[in-house]
Amino acid sequence: MKTDRRTFVKQLGAVTASTAVPHFNIIKSLNDNKIRIATIGMGIQGFSDTNAALRTGMCELVAVADLYDGRLTHAKEVFGNHVVTTRDYREVLERKDVDAVLIVTPDHWHDRISIAALKKGKHVYCEKPMVQHIEEGAAVIAAAKAAGKVMQVGSQRISGAAFKEAKRLVEAGDIGMINFIESTNDRFNAIGAWQYSIPSDASLKTIDWETFLGDAPKRAFDPVRFFRWRNYRDYGTGVAGDLFIHLITGVHFVTGSLGPNRIFSSGQLSYWKDGRDVPDVMVATMEYPAMGKLDSFQMVLRVNFANAGSIKNVTRIVGNEGEITFGGNSLTLTKRKLAAAPGYGNGESFGTFSNAQQQEYLAAYDAKYPAETRTPEPIKEVLFDAPKEDDAHKNHFANFFEGILNNTPVVEDPLFGFRAAAPVLACNKSYFEKKVVNWDPKNLKLT
Repeated sequence: MKTDRRTFVKQLGAVTASTAVPHFNIIKSLNDNKIRIATIGMGIQGFSDTNAALRTGMCELVAVADLYDGRLTHAKEVFGNHVVTTRDYREVLERKDVDAVLIVTPDHWHDRISIAALKKGKHVYCEKPMVQHIEEGAAVIAAAKAAGKVMQVGSQRISGAAFKEAKRLVEAGDIGMINFIESTNDRFNAIGAWQYSIPSDASLKTIDWETFLGDAPKRAFDPVRFFRWRNYRDYGTGVAGDLFIHLITGVHFVTGSLGPNRIFSSGQLSYWKDGRDVPDVMVATMEYPAMGKLDSFQMVLRVNFANAGSIKNVTRIVGNEGEITFGGNSLTLTKRKLAAAPGYGNGESFGTFSNAQQQEYLAAYDAKYPAETRTPEPIKEVLFDAPKEDDAHKNHFANFFEGILNNTPVVEDPLFGFRAAAPVLACNKSYFEKKVVNWDPKNLKLT
């Protein structure tokens, strides 16, 4: 579903008045109080999301939809013959026994199916990024608000214990005022670079190619594009939409920021020259304005699919009194506060003064800086490890289901999801158009 810029701006005026999307029509009668779900898109993440949802014990799987017959067969093999399978997602939306849908399709279908599902009265869990293009965001937010249904965007890492601890430390002021953030997600393997396996039976008989294309440009059947869709701008959002989105979602969750106002990205196709039209190396620089309790800060994001060196994918949040470094299930807080006295000598200008001037300077220095102000506080390091049973993916779905059952807010509603998606989509805009992109994070519009 495409929206022109004028309509987009008009729609935003109606949806940004509140930072939360209300949800009503809570399920009243469910067998065993379980939410009935259906998954639309049974690829890699589709199976992963479905399994994570089932691990909560709060739902049961009713149906799945996919455009490749082999995945429908495998869904029954994994989840049981009772699961209804179909190629047509619209059949899923018509089912009265489906309360919520998991939308785990290629990116170019996210907005259309989300809106259709909401209009049919379904609660929606939509994989990240919420939309493929910035101009699609307002319509999804408006649809969720109009439907009064719960919508959760699937960047599940923020539901992990390490992210929650990082948020707590930032809010407690443990690192002072944030001035710089960097976050990386490098890889060095073919599967990580989206060279996914292609089944030998891939054909027009086993795949609904025309539906897959949707509103993308028409072209002849190509199983590579179907199974490796992330490599192509027609269907995906490149490294920005697949990986930057996790990084920026985490930063927004931890800091409470609404987003950057200036975005610039650069990159190249360095190694995986397999016909893809998106870069495999990308670096983005984002400027965050002062907002609320936050001072302005800079953020740098990086993805490198050809990093043959040491890969340490972490997020560093740096403040004037310390830093938080976290990744996976662990976190390190390092506190380091400067002494009030600046010191003198040892490589600076004091030693170039005349003897008389040095004596005068020392007298003034001693009067201004008592002894207790001259020694920095010792460096403190605090380590945090998530509990072994922590399951961010399951937690994210539990939050979604609790929102449905109890009418409570979800951690990643459409407004939050779009505030994360828009800057990373702006990274693509900056890369392909070779320019700085200006974004209004409060009013959600390009400027």
